Amino acid sequence: MKQLTFLLFILTFFVKSSLVGQELAILKYGGGGDWYSNPTALPNLIKFCNENIGTKINPKPETAEVGSNSIFQYPFLHMTGHGNVFFSQEEADNLRTYLLSGGFIHIDDNYGMEPYLRKELTKVFPGKELQELGVDHPIFSQRYNFPEGLPKIHEHDGKRPQALGIFHENRLVLLFTFESDLGDGWEDASVHNDPEEVRLKALQMGANIVQYAFNK
Repeated sequence: MKQLTFLLFILTFFVKSSLVGQELAILKYGGGGDWYSNPTALPNLIKFCNENIGTKINPKPETAEVGSNSIFQYPFLHMTGHGNVFFSQEEADNLRTYLLSGGFIHIDDNYGMEPYLRKELTKVFPGKELQELGVDHPIFSQRYNFPEGLPKIHEHDGKRPQALGIFHENRLVLLFTFESDLGDGWEDASVHNDPEEVRLKALQMGANIVQYAFNK
């Protein structure tokens, strides 16, 4: 039965992906963390991508629960928050199957989720650890060039921004952006009052992530 369910998940993912082409969803998770934070961020990033890198993404992103079959409808998942993250083992297995089936997730730490996330990722990929991406990784040289790597958008603890990833068979399946806070830079200008050049850097880096995920 489990094998049949797995095959149905794979078929659903590839069939749906071929129909919708390019779609994004916000990942809803448990634990009490605010998975819904930065409500204007992803719509603004989608608008920027559609206008600048030729994507045709639904301008209103949907929500997909981490343990649901619905995540297989989306080639790209976005996850963010400030606090606690918790995956049941069933949810972790579901997310792992999604990622090994060709899916991609970008997790953007909105400040404070990093220690909880690391713990839960051991359920998703036992034995694997987050690896820092070098500045020569192609994600930094898609439509926009970032020769110094991940840009710093918001200051929190005085630490340098890091792009961390998990790979499967040399494919980046999970990207974790830490101490950068790209999502705050994607939000409406009135939310954080960031300078326009800072918001532009955040949107350009986000567009690179989207372009990389769709073209990988």
